[in-house]
Amino acid sequence: MSVSISHLGYKRLSQAIFEWQAADRTSLLALFIVMEVFLHWLWCLFVWWQQDALNPYVNLSLLYPLWFGITLAGLFFWGIFKYLFYTTIDSDKALDKWQILLVLPYTVYIAVVIVMVGYSSLFAGVSLVGGTMLCMVLIKRRYAWRVFLLQILLILLAIISPYFGIHLPSLRQLTVIYPLLDTHSYLTYNELMAIENTVAASVFKNDTLNWASISELQRSSTFFWRSTHVLLALPKAIFIVYMFRTLLLILDDSKKEILKHANQDELTQLKNRRYGLTQMQQALARVRDGEDFSVILLDLDWFKDINDNYGHEVGDQVLTEVAQTLLQSLTEEAIVSRYGGEEFLIVLPDTKHEHGMVVAEQLRKSIAEHVICVDDEVSFNVTASLGLYTLTHDKRICIKEDYDALVQKESQPKLSVRQAAKLPASKQVARQISKAQLPSDICQRLISTADKALYEAKNRGRDRVVSANEMLDVADSGVAPLYGT
Repeated sequence: MSVSISHLGYKRLSQAIFEWQAADRTSLLALFIVMEVFLHWLWCLFVWWQQDALNPYVNLSLLYPLWFGITLAGLFFWGIFKYLFYTTIDSDKALDKWQILLVLPYTVYIAVVIVMVGYSSLFAGVSLVGGTMLCMVLIKRRYAWRVFLLQILLILLAIISPYFGIHLPSLRQLTVIYPLLDTHSYLTYNELMAIENTVAASVFKNDTLNWASISELQRSSTFFWRSTHVLLALPKAIFIVYMFRTLLLILDDSKKEILKHANQDELTQLKNRRYGLTQMQQALARVRDGEDFSVILLDLDWFKDINDNYGHEVGDQVLTEVAQTLLQSLTEEAIVSRYGGEEFLIVLPDTKHEHGMVVAEQLRKSIAEHVICVDDEVSFNVTASLGLYTLTHDKRICIKEDYDALVQKESQPKLSVRQAAKLPASKQVARQISKAQLPSDICQRLISTADKALYEAKNRGRDRVVSANEMLDVADSGVAPLYGT
C-alpha cells in the first residue's frame, strides 16, 4: 500500500490505524520520523542563515556537526521509508528487525537533539510521551515500551552526567552568566533562565528587572531559545493530539457500530430479541402509578408457505416490509423488536387496554392492506395474527405485593413479637418497608400471556386480534397467574 502525505487525513489515518498491514504502518511511522528530522534540519538552516544575529547566544562551532548529523539521520530514515515503501515484507521476523532498526536509532537521535539544543522539559516531555504513544499505535507495543524506557534512561544520564565530570555539548550560550560559570550542562532550560534573570537584575537599581532595563542581547537569547523549544515541540504535540482525537472519534464510531449490531436485527433493522426485552424491562420499571402497560405479540400467517412457494429471499423481503409497516404505524414511544422468526414484539408503555386493542387492529389492517411486490408479475398480501395483554395498574400492584410477600416469607426467619421488638430501629423499619419490586421474569410472563392470546387468534382462523385480558375475564382463573411459585 502506498504511503504519502495525503494519507494523513482523518479517513486515511483511521484506515492506517485499523485496516493497514503492519508493514504499511511501520512505513507511515518512518515517514513521520522523516518529517520531524526535516523540521530539525530547517531549524539548523535558519540558524546558519541568521548566524550574524544569533552568534552571541548560539555556539556555531557545534551547529555544523549537529547539522551534518541531522542530515545523515534524515537520509538514514528516508532510506528505511523508501525500502518499506517499495518492498513487500511477508515475514514477521523481518518486519520486527526493521521496526527495531527504525525506533532504536530514532531514540538515540532524539536524545542527542534534546541535549544539543539545551534541555527543555517541554521538548523532552513531548518527544518522550508523544513519540511513544505514536509508536504504540503504529508498531508492536513491546518495542515502543522498550524504547520509551531507553529514552528515559538516556535523558536521566544526560541530566546527571555533569555531576560526574562529564560535560555534554550544547548549542546554547549563556548571555549574562556565561563569564561566571564554567559549565551549565546540569541545569535545565528554566533554571538557566532564572539564573540569568537574577544576575541581570542585580546590576540594576533596587534589584529590579524589567524589559526597559535589560539588554537587547539577553532578551533576544531568551526569546530565541524559548521559540526554538516551542518550534521543536509544538508541531509534534499538535499532531499527536490530533491523531488521538481521531482515534477517539474512531472508537466512538466503532462503539456505535458494535452496539448497533449487538442490539439490532440485521434483516429487519428492528431491535433484536435481547435488546427488545431489555428495553421492555426498563420501560416496565419506569411505569408510574395509574399507568397501564400493554404488550402485543404478532405472528405472520402462513409464512412457511411463502418461503416454500416464493423462496427465502422473498420471505426476507416480507419480513423487512412488515417491519417497516410496523415502524410507520407506531409512535416513537412504542418498542418494536423482532422476537424470533416471523414473530414481532410490540411494547406500548402507558397504554390502556382499549387503546392497545385499537393499535393492534390498526397494525393488522395495515399489514393486510400492504402489497408485497416480488416483480412486475408476482405480488401478494400477507396477514398477521396478534395477541394483546395489558398489565393494568391494579394487577401490577397485586403482583408486587404477592411477590414481596413470597420473597419475605422465603428469606426472612419468623420472629416473635418480642424478638421483633428487640431489633434495632433501622432493621425494624427495613422489615416494614416493602421493596415493591416485580419478579425478574415478569417480561417473559407478560409475553407468555400475550402468546396464549396469539395462539387463540390462530385457532379462530388467523388474521385477527385476540385479547388475553378478555380471555382471563371469561375463564376467570382458567389461566395460570403471572406470579407465584
